[in-house]
Amino acid sequence: MQRDWLHLGPLQWTTYVNKELQVTAGMEAKEFAGWLLTIDPVSASLVLVSLGEEGGSGSIRVVMGHAVRRVEVLRDADAAAAQRLRELFASPTCGGPDPRRRAAVRRWLERNRIPVEECADRLRVAGALTLAPPYGPDDCSGANPVVLERVRKLLEGQPRQEADQEPVPMELPQIVFGQSL
Repeated sequence: MQRDWLHLGPLQWTTYVNKELQVTAGMEAKEFAGWLLTIDPVSASLVLVSLGEEGGSGSIRVVMGHAVRRVEVLRDADAAAAQRLRELFASPTCGGPDPRRRAAVRRWLERNRIPVEECADRLRVAGALTLAPPYGPDDCSGANPVVLERVRKLLEGQPRQEADQEPVPMELPQIVFGQSL
């Protein structure tokens, strides 16, 4: 791409998503390579992901849109790369309820002496309210406002459980600044 990146616009930018790119940025003409995950439509910034070895760590780099001098497509994503890119930031609730989260919430409520029973993918709490996936304070429903408020406050105070945390193999994003031409 030899034209100015900022002037392409969102419709053209989306054609670069899920492609491996070589991006030249800044006055120093630094080069960055990675899979384009997304583009910020306001700043035209690119989010490049370098996929590490299978199960290994990768990295995320944000290249500011105003610094982009040149974008070159190296290759399109094959099925495996596209799947890895989709899974990187997928919410655990995208594919349905997370059984680890449900178990952690159930343990937390039982430790606080609240009776809980499982009904399919929902939790029935104190026989008065229902807790739906993803099992947060805003996912409670019931007719008794006193019980509802107490359970919500209890869920808000729940410490993060090890079962809830997924190891994050990615490094923190690196932001590249530069001057536009």
